[in-house]
Amino acid sequence: MTRNPSQPLGAYPRLRMRRNRREPWVRRIVAENVLTPGDFIWPVFVHQESAAKTPVASMPGINRFSIPALVDAVGEAQSLGIPCVALFPVTPPERKTADGEEATNPENIICRATRAVKEAFPDIGVLCDVALDPFTTHGHDGVLREGDVANDETVEILCRQALVQAASGCDIIAPSDMMDGRVGAIRDALDKAGFERVRIMSYAAKYASAFFGPFRDALGSKSTLGKADKRTYQMDPANTDEALREVALDLAEGADMVMVKPGLPYLDVVRRVKERFGVPTFAYQVSGEYSMLMGAIERGWLEPSVILEALIAFKRAGADGVLTYSAVDAAKRLKSG
Repeated sequence: MTRNPSQPLGAYPRLRMRRNRREPWVRRIVAENVLTPGDFIWPVFVHQESAAKTPVASMPGINRFSIPALVDAVGEAQSLGIPCVALFPVTPPERKTADGEEATNPENIICRATRAVKEAFPDIGVLCDVALDPFTTHGHDGVLREGDVANDETVEILCRQALVQAASGCDIIAPSDMMDGRVGAIRDALDKAGFERVRIMSYAAKYASAFFGPFRDALGSKSTLGKADKRTYQMDPANTDEALREVALDLAEGADMVMVKPGLPYLDVVRRVKERFGVPTFAYQVSGEYSMLMGAIERGWLEPSVILEALIAFKRAGADGVLTYSAVDAAKRLKSG
């Protein structure tokens, strides 16, 4: 007989729930979920400017790194036990075009950054985002034709982008564009080119969210996108059944891991995905989530401990790992106890 966990196994005064909360050691051994630096993927912005670091105004404590500074930062992350970094490019305006062709350049900033990181730290994972928005003059994730993002034409470019990233040493290809059929096409392209060991983590449930604003500011795509939106290809925040269909399709097409983005506002989706499919499931604590917490911490409205409290919520919901800008800070907090 299976007992409902909400039914008590005893009653006060024999049962005192506070006994297992009294000391730190007992709280640790009865913890249902554990957060470690090994749960984090650290998203990092890379630029081509001469300055080693430039701050992102809308993301307190976050910088854009030159490639040498990036290598140093990745070294610190690895020393803290963070297993993987996700690289995002700040593309110079003169390299942006309507079709985002710079994304397929084997000498673009992401490919050069990946080679530098893997040469310095071959044992850390590198995740590369596959989408055209950092490289397009209009800020959309694909090619525009008569005001609409052309799905199949975009997928062909994304395949070439994935191939140059794989050739540079990328360990995880992460299609974030939400074009139909892109996972299968990229998987076929990688396998045909001999990159069958490269993993795909699909942004399987990526919502058309207002929480992405600071990220677009960091990449410089916010101004290019202007007042346009991405609702014709990113998901409606009202839907969760649709998310399960998207995940099922991406897994059938060859995804090794799946992601839900944003994170905290969509923990119900994380839970449904993990329970339904039982595959490696990740959540992205996006820029707007990070900036809200850090902005409140800076103003004294919240305690810094809220960082770890928010991250453990992902584990409770069923996520195997979290992409978070707080990765280095959180890892330091965990190391210090």
